Amino acid sequence: MWADLGPIGRDAGSGGYRRFAWTEADRDCRAWFRSEAEARGLTYELDRNGNQWAWLGDPRAGDAIVTGSHLDSVPDGGAFDGPLGVVSAFAALDELRHRGVEFTKPLAITNFGDEEGARFGLACVGSRLMAGQLTREQAYELRDGDGVSLPDAMERAGHDPSALGRDDERLARIGAYVELHVEQGRALDLSGDRVGIASAIWPHGRWRFDFRGEANHAGTTRLVDRRDPMLPYAETVLAARREAELAGAVATFGKIAVEPNGVNAIPSLVRGWLDSRAPSPDDLDATVTAIEKAAREYADRHGVDLAVVRESFTPVIEFEHALRDELGRLLGSGGTPVPVLGTGAGHDAGILSSEIPTAMLFVRNPTGISHSPAEYAAEDDCVAGVLALADVLEGLACR
Repeated sequence: MWADLGPIGRDAGSGGYRRFAWTEADRDCRAWFRSEAEARGLTYELDRNGNQWAWLGDPRAGDAIVTGSHLDSVPDGGAFDGPLGVVSAFAALDELRHRGVEFTKPLAITNFGDEEGARFGLACVGSRLMAGQLTREQAYELRDGDGVSLPDAMERAGHDPSALGRDDERLARIGAYVELHVEQGRALDLSGDRVGIASAIWPHGRWRFDFRGEANHAGTTRLVDRRDPMLPYAETVLAARREAELAGAVATFGKIAVEPNGVNAIPSLVRGWLDSRAPSPDDLDATVTAIEKAAREYADRHGVDLAVVRESFTPVIEFEHALRDELGRLLGSGGTPVPVLGTGAGHDAGILSSEIPTAMLFVRNPTGISHSPAEYAAEDDCVAGVLALADVLEGLACR
C-alpha cells in the first residue's frame, strides 16, 4: 500500500507532496482509497462533504468504531502526515482478519477531505463541515489563490457541493473515532517509546496581517519618502518569535503575499499569515495580542495601515478521558504503560471531539520534522503503530 500511494502528488524537484483538495493528485489519492476498500470487500461511500468511507458491517447499525486520517498534504509536505493513519487503518483490519476475530460492531475506515487546508486556507474542511463547525454558506465563500471557490473546485472534480453541511445522520452512526498519526515532535523519540496516546490538542489559530503602504519606484523614491509595508512586516516576524518565547508558545509567519510583487517596486501590500499555538488559551491570547500590538507600533512608525483578521481558531481540545484511558488499558496490558502526550498540531479527531468520543495514537518520529519532505518514521515503528491500532480496534469493536 505504501509503495502504491507514494508516487501520487510527489514533486520531483522538492521530493515533497502537493496533494491539494480537489486537484488531480487528490483524485488519484481518492481512487487509491476506493481501490483498497473494494479489494477488502468493504462498502464504499462518499459523503455529502467529500469524505470517503469504507465500511465493514452495516453502516446504519450504529455505535460504529471508526479509524483513519487524511491523504492531502501541505505544500511540499511529507509522506507520513495523514497517509500513515489511513494506510495503518487498512493494515490493522488485515491484521484483525488474520487473527480471526469476530466483530461485534461495525468498523469504518475514513479519509477526511482537505485536512491541511493548503488550497482554501482553512484546515479540516471535511470534518468541520460534517460536525457543523463550517456552514454551507461559509464553505461557499472559501477560495483558493487563483480565485476558484470551493464549490466550483468540487464540481470540476465531479462532486456535487449542493448538500454541504452538518451530517447528523452520519455522526449518529459513530460510537468512537480513533486516529493514528505520525508524531509531529520528538517526545516519543526522547522517551524511547514507539507509540503514544494523545492527551489534548493545544489551542491554535490563524491570523492574517494586512500591511498597506504605497507602491512606488524602488530606484527613485527616497528612503524617507517611502511607505514600505515590508518593513513593519519584517519587524513583526521577529516580534512573533520573541513573544512566543516569552509565553512558552509557538508562532510562525509561514505564508506571505506581496503586491505588486516586483523586484524594482516598493510594495503596496504585504499580507502575512500568522499561525500560533500555546499550551493554554491564556498563553495563546497573550502571544497574539502582543504580536498585534507590536505590529501596529511598527506600522505607525512607517506610515503604513494595518488590518488583522482572525481566519480560524480552535480552542484547547481534551480527548475524552474514558476513551483515552481505555486505550491506555488496552495497550498497557503487558505491564508497560504507554506514554500520554499533548500536541500543538490540529487534527480531524480534534474537530470531531465535540460530537463523538475521539482518541489519537502517535507513532515515533525520530527527527521530529513534519510538514517537510524530511518527515520520517522507521518501518518497525510504523508496524508497531499498526499492531497497536489493531489491539485498540479489537478491544473496541470485537467485544
